[in-house]
Amino acid sequence: MLPSGLFATKYEADMAILRTKTQWALLAAAIVCLFAMPFVLDDYWVTWITGLSAVILAVLGLHILTGLCGVFSIGQAAFMGVGAYTTAILAGRYGVPGLACLPIAALSAGVVGVFFGLPAFRLKGFYIAIASLAANFIILWTIRYFDDWTGGDGGMGVDPLRVGGFEFTSRWSIYLVAINLAIIGTFFAKNIQRMPIGRAFVAIRDNELAAEVGGIDIFRYKMLAFFIGSMYAGVAGWLLAYSQFWITPDQYQINNSIWYFGMLAIGGMGSTTGVFLGVGFLKVLEQLIDEVTKRLDMADLNVALSLVGFAVLILAFLILEPGGLYSRWQKFKTYYRLRPYSYRGG
Repeated sequence: MLPSGLFATKYEADMAILRTKTQWALLAAAIVCLFAMPFVLDDYWVTWITGLSAVILAVLGLHILTGLCGVFSIGQAAFMGVGAYTTAILAGRYGVPGLACLPIAALSAGVVGVFFGLPAFRLKGFYIAIASLAANFIILWTIRYFDDWTGGDGGMGVDPLRVGGFEFTSRWSIYLVAINLAIIGTFFAKNIQRMPIGRAFVAIRDNELAAEVGGIDIFRYKMLAFFIGSMYAGVAGWLLAYSQFWITPDQYQINNSIWYFGMLAIGGMGSTTGVFLGVGFLKVLEQLIDEVTKRLDMADLNVALSLVGFAVLILAFLILEPGGLYSRWQKFKTYYRLRPYSYRGG
């Protein structure tokens, strides 16, 4: 719903993502703030936002797989591990440049995702999520078993990213890489759902039988959804590897996959805006719990409080607000635009 006084006169205007001057101005202000943050914030918050960008990329991939295509998966963290270890092995053992490792990490995670997504063609709903558990256990077992290559439980180091003669060792430099990747990933995720591929995903999600009768190749599009979603996880793994300089199997446990799914559910299925709302909400809440427990000298309860608090929060959203934060945001915008003397955008 558009603000009062605005209407589209062309199909291009009707399909545009940003349709008012106010929206363009807000987007420009947000981008300027993002790129200015390294010069204002200290290293702790720059590192925190870098990690947040990696999580956003992973959840964007889950948004394409689950939010658009309706295929439930809880193996996203394991696919991030594939991307991270592919990067570490190629760069550390074979001297492959860091930027060249990025597409290879994405493709390797995508191929592994398709392999574990093959059962999705025969399974539906909850059973696909159970089948995706295999990805977590098999991938982590492989990482630990081939410890000569991966370092096993102890993990392995990752040399800093180098492009030309510049080395990305400072926090602000890798932050800028993370922000650019998040922006590019968001752009593609937003446009995928507006393309024929995305419309096919949505048709499968809404009614698989009707989509098949309509001529949509269910197997092809489900595998494509797994491939794209896992590629996002591979890119997130690449980013984490170069931002943390050390990777271990514990960073890609199944509980991370569950939290990514919870972020998507809290933010709102089927919306890229919901991805940002869900990830931002839970990560800020996690930070608040951490600060409160430190001030109250309850650091030992930090993990327990986080787990219990997040679990209760996810249950509350599933029961009280199934559409997530995005649904609430949409209701607020509709109320604001329909109230008397609504503003005229432009």
